[in-house]
Amino acid sequence: MHGHQGHAHDHHDHAHHRPAPSDKRYTIAIALNLAFVLVEGAAGFFASSTALLSDATHNLSDVLGLALAGGAAWLAKQQTSERRTYGYSKATVLAALANALVLVIACGGILWEAGRRFFAPEPVEPGFIMAVAAIGVVINGATAMLFLAGRKEDVNVRGAYLHMLADAGVSAAVIVAGAAIWLTQAQWIDPAISVAVVLLILWGTWGLLKESLDLTLDAAPANIDVAAVRDYLASQAGVTAVHDLHIWAMGATKPALTAHLVRPDGGDDVFLAEVADGITQKFGISHVTLQIERAQRDDCEHC
Repeated sequence: MHGHQGHAHDHHDHAHHRPAPSDKRYTIAIALNLAFVLVEGAAGFFASSTALLSDATHNLSDVLGLALAGGAAWLAKQQTSERRTYGYSKATVLAALANALVLVIACGGILWEAGRRFFAPEPVEPGFIMAVAAIGVVINGATAMLFLAGRKEDVNVRGAYLHMLADAGVSAAVIVAGAAIWLTQAQWIDPAISVAVVLLILWGTWGLLKESLDLTLDAAPANIDVAAVRDYLASQAGVTAVHDLHIWAMGATKPALTAHLVRPDGGDDVFLAEVADGITQKFGISHVTLQIERAQRDDCEHC
C-alpha cells in the first residue's frame, strides 16, 4: 500500500525566535517582589489597611507564579531522557496555565474582599497607603520590564509579564483610591477601584488562559495557520494529497509538525529537506517530520 520513504527534521530555530533572555530575571523578580510583599504586609498591619493586606496577598500569589515560570524555564533547558524523549519543554506551557489560574483565583479573592468592604467600610490612612502603593508601582513596573523581551513568542514569559503589569496596575489604582478617599472621605471608593482593576486583569488574563489551555491540549499554536500549512504541503511538486497533519507545541516556543504526503513518484532526502526548510522559513515550525507515501490509503478521510 505505502512505503516509509524517510523523515525530514529541521532543528534550526526560525529567524523570528530570538534567544530567550537569561533566567536570572526570574530570580531578580522573585527577590524584589518577595521583599515588597513583606514590606507591604507589615505596612498593612501597621496602618490597619485591608487594601494593602489584600494587595500584598495578590503580590504573594504572583511571586509563586514567578517561581513556577522560572522553574519551568529551567526545566525546559534540561536534557532529554530515555523516557522523556521531548525533554521538559512542555513545563513552560503548564506553568503558563498555572499562572493564568493563579491570576483568576487571586482576582476572586480581591472581589470577595471588595464586596465585603462595600457593606462594611473601614477607615484607612490614605497618605500612608498612597506612599506604599507608589513603591509597588515602581517595583512591579520595573519587574514587568524584565519580561518585555520574548513575551510575544513565549506564553510562559507573557504570563510573567502580565502578572507584573497587573500588579503595577493594582498599585496604581490603590494610589488613585487613596487620593480620592483623602479628598472626599468616601470609603466606598477603595472597593470600587478594586473591582474595576480586577475586571481589567481578568480581561487581560482570558487570552493567556485560553492559549495556555490550548497548548496543553496540543492544539496548534495560535500564530500558525493550519490550513495554510496544509495548502503549502499540497502545492509541492508531485504531491497529490496530504493527511495525518499534526501541528503542536513541544514547548512555549517550540512548534512541531508531522505529516504524510502522498507522492506517487516517491521522494528522496533532497525533496524532504527542501519541504522541511520551506515550512521552517514560511511558518516558523522548527521541528518537521514528513513521511512519503506512493499510494493513497483507502481509509484516508482527511486527504
